[in-house]
Amino acid sequence: MMKQVICSTVFPLLCILLLFLSVEAQTCSPSGKIKGKTPPPGQCNQENDSDCCKDGKWYTTYKCSPPVSSQTKATLTLNSFERDGDGGAPSECDNQYHSDDDPVVALSTGWYSNGKRCLKYINIHGNGKSVRAKVVDECDSTMGCDSDHDYQPPCPNNIVDASKAVWKALGVPENDWGGMDIYWSDTD
Repeated sequence: MMKQVICSTVFPLLCILLLFLSVEAQTCSPSGKIKGKTPPPGQCNQENDSDCCKDGKWYTTYKCSPPVSSQTKATLTLNSFERDGDGGAPSECDNQYHSDDDPVVALSTGWYSNGKRCLKYINIHGNGKSVRAKVVDECDSTMGCDSDHDYQPPCPNNIVDASKAVWKALGVPENDWGGMDIYWSDTD
């Protein structure tokens, strides 16, 4: 009660400042930039309309992602987890490739959380439907534009990179696959 009285009468500007700072602390700021270089011929797999790094272009990197909630807003992107797919190397969680017919995802670095979500399931909500998908990989937000990352730019910090099975389960027409606003949450 005393706190409420102080905030409402004595220190309204201080209270607003504290509220702003608490909201600001929950954001995720860029951690740096990397300079792109043109990939060697044939070294950037553009399956699923993947981008290749451009020489001299600066790409933002992140070590964090927005806070996770029961409805974490994200962008769903399309990725192949199969050998020779645009995902590049085997999945980080189990050093295996995965069929694009299985609902699997890679999460941006902050959400991947040093592997804490490895082989656990998340719920993805989009296009009026939901699907349960297994986390098998990291969509690296800290590095890119090199052979380890298939000469693709770093992932933004809010990506759920999903197999074709996830897109199908959400009922998205194939010609609309590639980028879509979704919500996701950890499963119970």
